Amino acid sequence: MRVAVIDCGTNTVRLYIADGEPGGPLAEVIRQTAYVRLGEGVDANRQFTEGALTRTFAAVDQFAQLIDQAGVERVRFIATSAARDVINRQALFDGVYARLGVDPDVISGEEEAALSFAGALSGGPVTGPVLVTDIGGGSTEFVLGDATGRITAKVSTDLGSVRLRERYLHSNPPTLPEFGQAVEFVEATLAAVEFDWGEVETWLGVAGTCTSLSAMAMDLTTYDRSLVHNSVLRDDQIERLTMSLMTLTVRQTMARYPTLEPLRAEVICAGALILDRAMLRVKRPLIVRETDILDGAARRLLDLPS
Repeated sequence: MRVAVIDCGTNTVRLYIADGEPGGPLAEVIRQTAYVRLGEGVDANRQFTEGALTRTFAAVDQFAQLIDQAGVERVRFIATSAARDVINRQALFDGVYARLGVDPDVISGEEEAALSFAGALSGGPVTGPVLVTDIGGGSTEFVLGDATGRITAKVSTDLGSVRLRERYLHSNPPTLPEFGQAVEFVEATLAAVEFDWGEVETWLGVAGTCTSLSAMAMDLTTYDRSLVHNSVLRDDQIERLTMSLMTLTVRQTMARYPTLEPLRAEVICAGALILDRAMLRVKRPLIVRETDILDGAARRLLDLPS
């Protein structure tokens, strides 16, 4: 069976088309990312802008064509943090239905965490207590579980790279007072996450912030998923990247790290800060995986009864 999942986040819209059968492995057909910044201004205004919706619908139009050409049998459109926070999400719903013929699922932070955990584990073997971290544009999910896929704790926070950039890191580059305010917010949010960071044996990072930082740490000039998948980030690498990014303009960031798209480059300093502060708690290297919420959602779509 061929299925398609679209993950509509705060900063990106991503398409995953895969083949598989219930209980079996996934075979990737297409995986694409479009940077649309749907969550632009959402933290302050609680509504999608016309520009953000236009960019998003343009990406969905392209994805709809790919889905049709690929002969997909089941489609799911999932929306996360940005869509949870707005008062005009019906505009998104109507536009997506007109293009895909499916209603978007605005999933809870808890379901987002569970799908990310399943997707992360599908990327290779793990041992001991496992923590999966997904740093998005509007939220960050922390999911603790074991190698069998059993989840023992899951927390969705309001930490997100777009949210943090818009709320605190206004300048280009951020000023020292802005940096201090952002650190204070991140620390206070992480302090409220109620599970034992110290019990983690395997730490997995998924989605755009973690994968981008991995490519940056390796000084890749062209993004290579095969090199990023299961790469390892150490705390000293992330600390150096974070402090460096806080001194660079967006233009300088893109020149220094050519794998970054413009809308990722604008917020990567905020994403790095979130990861840096989480590393102070976990005290483990981060294994970066290319398998994520898309893989988890595709697996669930395949397992639905006919």
